[in-house]
Amino acid sequence: MALVSRANAQVIPTGEEMFLIPPWNAHAIFEPTALPQLSGESVAPEDMPVRDRAWPEYQARGIRAGAWMFNPTLTAGAGYDSNVFSSPNDQQGDLLEHLGAGLSANSLWERHGISMGLSTGSIFYQNHPTLNETDATFGAGGHFDIDHSTQILGTFNAGYLHTEVGSLTSPLGAIKPTPYSSISGDLALKKQFGRVTTTVGAAVSSYDFGSTVAQNGTIINQDALDGQIYIAHARIDYAFSEKLAVFTATESNWRELRGTPEQSLESNGYRALAGFNLELTHLIKGEFAAGYMRQHFFASSIGNIEGPAYRAVVNWSPSRLVDVHFKAEQIVTESFDLGSTGIRADAVQTGIDYEFRPNVVLLTAATYEKDHFQGQPREDNVYAVDARIKYALNNLMSISLGYRYTLRDSNVTAASFDKHQVAVNASAHF
Repeated sequence: MALVSRANAQVIPTGEEMFLIPPWNAHAIFEPTALPQLSGESVAPEDMPVRDRAWPEYQARGIRAGAWMFNPTLTAGAGYDSNVFSSPNDQQGDLLEHLGAGLSANSLWERHGISMGLSTGSIFYQNHPTLNETDATFGAGGHFDIDHSTQILGTFNAGYLHTEVGSLTSPLGAIKPTPYSSISGDLALKKQFGRVTTTVGAAVSSYDFGSTVAQNGTIINQDALDGQIYIAHARIDYAFSEKLAVFTATESNWRELRGTPEQSLESNGYRALAGFNLELTHLIKGEFAAGYMRQHFFASSIGNIEGPAYRAVVNWSPSRLVDVHFKAEQIVTESFDLGSTGIRADAVQTGIDYEFRPNVVLLTAATYEKDHFQGQPREDNVYAVDARIKYALNNLMSISLGYRYTLRDSNVTAASFDKHQVAVNASAHF
């Protein structure tokens, strides 16, 4: 939904987020990786997942300039939010408008490759202009082919964004989105030894948060979330065939987040998983992993968050028109709500995607998440439902209609809320 802020009210987002998707597996080491095509055969569009499927007659043609392909986009839409302040009691609804533009560029070189994207989007509320926001992002990814089995992979992202009122990084009672800027980069070396593929790399992210406004008009400074996160990661895959592979992946981090004078948010930790990736014909594809995670917070009032970790992603296609998808994951993050603390989030998501026609697709998702606040007597249960239908008129124009319902049920009354969001968007892509 283009009208929904990028920072959702829960840790695990429910809808599709806009991000740069390079045509190679690089740095999200816990994300599913494509099984190797050892036979060299390409995957037909009808064998791709419904939400990733691209039929040639509805694909943007692009603008070629030498060895580059450019794809500009324009988006405009309108929507309604039934509880714009994510309030537990005094719910106020409002109409809103959205305007956005984007430009992607992809190299067409025989070797190596670069993919870049620039986007901006603005939301304007009819009766609550304090909620207006404009976001801008830039992302780039590239691969340098040392030889046929060795690549250097890199990504860079920068953005000026806002956290949604009601999210875990937005203070209770805030009436304005919190602006923040972020810069991140990742560099990795990927090497294939026959059926074995290894990836090792490092990443760094930097965040700078602004301030927001409380209901009584006071300024709420969010500098506590400023800082850097450093990550080292590695992954090894072994493919028994085009239908089965096993892997192990590990990620260690150092989070130098400022926190408050009374309590630091600085921590370090790791997550290690091992599992397998399988494909049973074209019906069931999935990746399953289990392991252990530990995050040590320097503040004694938070302490350690540790224990078994898991991740599972499954896509079942009972027919080539229907996909049933499932995802379960546990992660650790931070919050500055009722004091600085750490959060362990357990989430389960399932949904059905249905292709009515090659140009008409319905995407759905239902999510349940449980947030445990370390060192605080707070626990939240989050329920969310998403539905979006996309209709491509041709290779230039498309429209979409989306709906989202979010319910946060917390034992802290001020943090509980529910809301309905509806949006309709029209896009032009060239």
